[in-house]
Amino acid sequence: MNTINLCLPPLAQVDPVIFSVPSGACDCHAHVFGPKKVFPFISDRSYTPPEAPIAAYQEMHRKLGIARAVIVQPSVYGNDNGATLNAIKQYGDDNARGIAVVAKDVSEAELETLHQRGIRGVRFNLLFKGGAQLKDLEHIASKIAAFRWHIQLLMDVSELPLIVGRLRRLPTEFVFDHMGHMPTTCRTDNVGFKTLLDLIKEGRAWAKLSGNYRISSAGPSYKDAKVFAYALISASKNRIVWGSDWPHPGLYNEMPNDGALLNALDDYAPSAALKKAILVDNPAQLYGFNLPANGAAHDQ
Repeated sequence: MNTINLCLPPLAQVDPVIFSVPSGACDCHAHVFGPKKVFPFISDRSYTPPEAPIAAYQEMHRKLGIARAVIVQPSVYGNDNGATLNAIKQYGDDNARGIAVVAKDVSEAELETLHQRGIRGVRFNLLFKGGAQLKDLEHIASKIAAFRWHIQLLMDVSELPLIVGRLRRLPTEFVFDHMGHMPTTCRTDNVGFKTLLDLIKEGRAWAKLSGNYRISSAGPSYKDAKVFAYALISASKNRIVWGSDWPHPGLYNEMPNDGALLNALDDYAPSAALKKAILVDNPAQLYGFNLPANGAAHDQ
């Protein structure tokens, strides 16, 4: 393993949850790394993560009371989805879904196989090496539309106005990682963030309440991200999901506590009904958790 850019491992200690986690709660954003001998990293990558096995992820969920997971293909694997698919299987097909990275020339048969194994979207990572290419956005979206998948975007939404016209013409919905991954110093009146809110209000976009530590300039407990979470929930409480971003790849100096990240939802969504929508109902709709993971390609 290349250790030049070796990032920190996740914390083993998990703070206790301060609210009652509803049954069927879903962590909608996490990654699994390893075993490295089975699933090697691509050479042209932006960071090198330590191994973060599915068993450790499941143990974190046990401590938090989370029952479902969405495993997101990380950039260090390029478009080899083997580690992600293995993690879905190990977690349990009925309670896990995944987001893949695919090549432009992916076949319908390959997409069918991915769907059968729990994949429900394709990720475009515009911040790190190893993701799908933005130039292929429309082509890939046209291929996955029949499967009712979505496009997942990791980008700084201050740049969203540059591509919003393209997004509005896509035959799929789209999901934005980490509250739009825009620094809190840009404020919620930033034109890009306001564009994200418009897309959510239009019923085309979703956003993940994840990665508050990635956008915050305040440090723990990342209180300056609260106003962004409020704005996203206000745009549509039915199009917001939560994710831990475990094992928090790409960090080198300080690691967030997964219990504290879930507890932040108590600030963002004070009522039990709103927490249930974000943790249970919205993920069930977006990822099809009320359907078998290996169901028909055109899920109804």
